[in-house]
Amino acid sequence: MSTAIRYGPLGEHCIHLCVDMQRLFAEKTDWHTPWMDRICLTAARIVAHAPAQTIFTRFIPAAHPGEGQGTWRRYYRHWASMTIERLGADMIELMPELARFVPPADVFDKHVYSPWMDGALHARLRTRGTDTLIITGGETDVCVLATVLGAIDRGYRTIVVTDALCSSSDAAHKASMHVYHTRYGQQIETAPADLVLAAWR
Repeated sequence: MSTAIRYGPLGEHCIHLCVDMQRLFAEKTDWHTPWMDRICLTAARIVAHAPAQTIFTRFIPAAHPGEGQGTWRRYYRHWASMTIERLGADMIELMPELARFVPPADVFDKHVYSPWMDGALHARLRTRGTDTLIITGGETDVCVLATVLGAIDRGYRTIVVTDALCSSSDAAHKASMHVYHTRYGQQIETAPADLVLAAWR
């Protein structure tokens, strides 16, 4: 498996997308992701390198049980405990270790796994001249996967930081990393944080 930055240094048009590093996943909820605490400091190192070039995505759950379109309605009947009504609005906030970077870091809210659905994120990135995305956060096999595939479809150079991703499923994390390493060799670069930071001048 490659762990190198294969296509050269990361330049001034690089943005760090930190995916859904929020209290509702980090704390003891029904969506608790145990690894999130372990990767938080690594993600924070990357944010600290260039806070103004970081965008945090936040997954915003339904306000009430059973809310949403199509299968999302069933989803939020099942996960009624994870609606804002039950959790409290403060639980959608970023982990405190990361929230301190906002501003100058930016926040982008979404209601589904992918941040690309309405075109607003892509438009924001185009305005900034972005050509490269560094991706960290969680979960490797859900929202990170949706973020990565959307980045590929839109032609961004995509760097997945191998030691700054987490999942609530060890098996799904391992399988997703295998896919990133082996199935998208021309479109995804995978590397640990130290190599990413060394390449990002």
